[in-house]
Amino acid sequence: MKLFRPLQHCWRMEQAGSGKHLLILGAGGGVGAAIVEQALAAGHRVRALEREWKSPPAGVEAVEADAMAGDLTPHVEGVDAVLSGLGLGLSLQTIFDPPELYTRSTRALLDAMRATGCRRLIVISAAFVDTDPPGPAWFHLSAGQALKAVFAQMAEMEQMLEGAGDIDWTAVRPAWLLDAPASGDYRVQADTLPDQCFRTRTGDLADFMLKLAVEGGWERQRPAIARREPGEAERPTALIDDLKALMG
Repeated sequence: MKLFRPLQHCWRMEQAGSGKHLLILGAGGGVGAAIVEQALAAGHRVRALEREWKSPPAGVEAVEADAMAGDLTPHVEGVDAVLSGLGLGLSLQTIFDPPELYTRSTRALLDAMRATGCRRLIVISAAFVDTDPPGPAWFHLSAGQALKAVFAQMAEMEQMLEGAGDIDWTAVRPAWLLDAPASGDYRVQADTLPDQCFRTRTGDLADFMLKLAVEGGWERQRPAIARREPGEAERPTALIDDLKALMG
């Protein structure tokens, strides 16, 4: 039987100068922005990467780069850990011909990390990449089918990481994402979702990824993270609302 690993919601640097220097990719997105906010609040130095910044958050070193093209070495240079908040939103392109965001960005990051000597990498995968994923049938017949190509790409990314024995990577596997602040009582276990847990708050995902970067743990593993949410957040109507929002 698998054990849950409860984690605390937040922490603070006890001594001045004890913070980490972090590179956060996709820093303007939902999860990336949450990581940035929590990292700054905890006293860390943040290098925030986006393809194009319109209004970067205060207190960060904002850099612009295409994570799927070019050399990321200058942006990885000097950091203690890399956290990728990159992700694909649902669109017609994502359904039929998703860009190779996960595989190409991970390949570029691995090359840059080897060139600079940075070893710690945390990326976002999904709990639904396995051939027999958890969750209700209605979810897999709808969103699961729509995102089938994306989940296949995530699986390829995980295989790429498994071959990177020189990098201390963690591929975090959230469930169906819920745009909500950190709860402080999420649950984590290896590979597959905890029982009766089907949703993952963006704030909780950010909290866990930041904890991995600062305190370590789950190196070369695929921890799944989720929690129970109120009934209305786990019903098909909530998925319909999410799909409408994502499709604009």
